[in-house]
Amino acid sequence: MQFSDGFFTTADDLRLHYRDYPAQGGETGLPVVCLHGLTRNVKDFEELAPQIAALGRRVLVVSQRGRGQSDYDPQAERYQPATYAADMIGFLEGLSLEKAVFVGTSMGGIITMVVNALRPDLVASAVINDIGAEINEAGLDRIRQNVSSRDPVKSWDEAAERAKASNLEAFPLREGDAEFWDNFGRKVFVARDDGLLHLDYDGAITSKIDSTDAPKLWDFWMPAFEGKPVLLIRGGITDLLTPETVAEMKARKPDMDFAEVPNVGHAPFMTEPEAWTAIKAFMERVG
Repeated sequence: MQFSDGFFTTADDLRLHYRDYPAQGGETGLPVVCLHGLTRNVKDFEELAPQIAALGRRVLVVSQRGRGQSDYDPQAERYQPATYAADMIGFLEGLSLEKAVFVGTSMGGIITMVVNALRPDLVASAVINDIGAEINEAGLDRIRQNVSSRDPVKSWDEAAERAKASNLEAFPLREGDAEFWDNFGRKVFVARDDGLLHLDYDGAITSKIDSTDAPKLWDFWMPAFEGKPVLLIRGGITDLLTPETVAEMKARKPDMDFAEVPNVGHAPFMTEPEAWTAIKAFMERVG
């Protein structure tokens, strides 16, 4: 499916990249904004975004500052959810969009929570992928370790091998799936002018996670999402979102929808049958 590339300028003059997927067959509901995880970019939604657009939704996928084709921030202290949330508020206002459905993976789910707290009028409903109101410290430790090695590689085969080494624990059933790991490598690496393939993010983004304890976000959960449709997706073997946190989120918001993707860790791509079935049903009933 075709998309158009766009750029917008943040309040502090950084140029951020986004992809705009038009609704297919006429618009059936509000646009959808997709927000990626800590070290990822728009490529994470290359499969999911067209599927949502095929439901009749315009889909906007943004690379946060310091990722993909977006500008790197010269002030690393601004790599934090409050800044990203302000960027996304400015992004929607710049496109004259009054409301959207948010789909956020990991850090993108946190950004969604912060946007909802700051500007609840902009968030009609939300799909939150493998992140919760409380983050398991063991999962955060793994992320710290995974983002610590930034050495470039020389070939796409090496990129696939690196992606597999870093993520096999989360996708154990994909161990022998060469196509899956090649695609994964191409999502997280990018070719640079030096002829090498580099991880597609600013290494400075790790400074915050290296020095920050796992945040508790209960104040951003309820009553912040009261009355709003929310679908929470969990990877069945994730180390970031515990069943206990899911249960507590459900207790505080009994109308929360929930789907679990078996044999997948952090984080599902949301194209897995269990996740996609839930997302499709969710999109069909929300505005």
